[in-house]
Amino acid sequence: MPNPVAATAIPDPQTCEQARRSRDPRFDGLFFTAVLSTKIYCRPVCPAPMAKRVVYYASAAAAEAAGYRPCLRCRPELSPGDGAWRRGDAVVARALKLIDQGVLDEAPLSALAARVDIGERQLRRLFVERLGVPPIGVQGTRRLLFAKQLLTETALPITEVALAAGFGSLRRFNAAFLEAYRMAPRDLRKQRVEAPGETLTLRLGYRPPYDFAAMLDFLRGRALPGVEVVDADSYSRVIGPIDAPGWLRVSQWPTVSRHTDEHALKLELHGARPSQMLEIVNRLRRMFDLDADPHAIGAALSQDARLRPLLKRRPGLRVPSGWDGFEIAVRAIIGQQISVAGARTLAARLSQRFGQALPASFATGLDHLFPTPEALADADLGAIGLTRARADTVRTVARALLDGRVDFKPERTLDDFTARWIALPGIGPWTAHYIALRALGHPDAFPADDLVLQRAVPADGSRMSAKALSARSEAWRPWRAYSVIQLWKDSMNLPKAKAAA
Repeated sequence: MPNPVAATAIPDPQTCEQARRSRDPRFDGLFFTAVLSTKIYCRPVCPAPMAKRVVYYASAAAAEAAGYRPCLRCRPELSPGDGAWRRGDAVVARALKLIDQGVLDEAPLSALAARVDIGERQLRRLFVERLGVPPIGVQGTRRLLFAKQLLTETALPITEVALAAGFGSLRRFNAAFLEAYRMAPRDLRKQRVEAPGETLTLRLGYRPPYDFAAMLDFLRGRALPGVEVVDADSYSRVIGPIDAPGWLRVSQWPTVSRHTDEHALKLELHGARPSQMLEIVNRLRRMFDLDADPHAIGAALSQDARLRPLLKRRPGLRVPSGWDGFEIAVRAIIGQQISVAGARTLAARLSQRFGQALPASFATGLDHLFPTPEALADADLGAIGLTRARADTVRTVARALLDGRVDFKPERTLDDFTARWIALPGIGPWTAHYIALRALGHPDAFPADDLVLQRAVPADGSRMSAKALSARSEAWRPWRAYSVIQLWKDSMNLPKAKAAA
């Protein structure tokens, strides 16, 4: 069977049919199957008996716009997003990230179009062409499917579910849910028997293969004491705001039996406000790179002889992003030209000294928030061991974020984002691309000045120049960040050079 092709809006009908009949998890989220007789749409991995008469849609939103309801068995809300359209610099990718941030909740389509520098009509045309539905349809389906997941997996009151999904009122939520799914939210909730608790548990689906152990290994070496805890099986961290802090824990979803494989991570969420939940889920999907299509990425990068054996050895490596952009930026500055361990030590001192303390009984191993830009804009950072130059750069970045010279807006292209950061004193191409890789999870970020990469690509003891490495990497677009992760992983036993902070 051919691999999923990221360059098309939907695999060809024959590929869809083969994937559906084999329940191939590689295609989960790349298309949806709508059953003509029942008016229900499913994921390719749905365990229900095979229907004879079906049609295929590029997105859940397109299926719902055509009058189909989500399957209660395979639960389309758990499918990973199509990374071909949700990442990178394409207009649709940037617009989808803005929709995920709720831009259309309070602004018209024209505002969304303006933020991605395109006309409203052209934006609508691109969405219909690639996803089968205009932006407003994507937004509506996104909210309803998240509400459906909360109704199915948690005991949150329906009023709080409506708020978490971005609906302004319970009446509007009930009406939209009933119209789309032909059942009231309370009727779906009746199928649940779980008692309410203080900690919510949600599934975060991904497309296999996924090397969760390698993801934890990367995060563990950089975990900030008091802010994060990474053990052999999970990642935990504190989340703000300071007046209502909470915590989260991400682990592998347990396998039901040796005959089944749940392609999902398990999110445990404590103390989060309903209005924060969708943002938290979106952040974690970016942080753990859950919408990537490893087969499409592997097919592109395997054309290079140096990368081919690495991808074969570790096909499930993902780009490990970070929870907060400012936190990643500060750590990137601190980590310039020093080891990972050294950068972690300095970052921990900064975090303890300038972060906001939490109640002693808050959670085991989690006792403070990372400092805000306001806290570091004029801070005396020399006391924690930072050089004068790096202390100045940290303060400069904090001020630049506060006055808007730099930001983490999803509508930025990679070139625009890095150019803004490089314009700041003390920020070079390595730091800018590292921030893009770890703060944005940008799939094409590539710190060509990284000494480890320059030595890793030749693999014969020699070192490439940044210019030569950049030229070599052109063939790896638009997935250069994945080449970085593969090469860093392969180079862990090499002498330390300019480390990844």
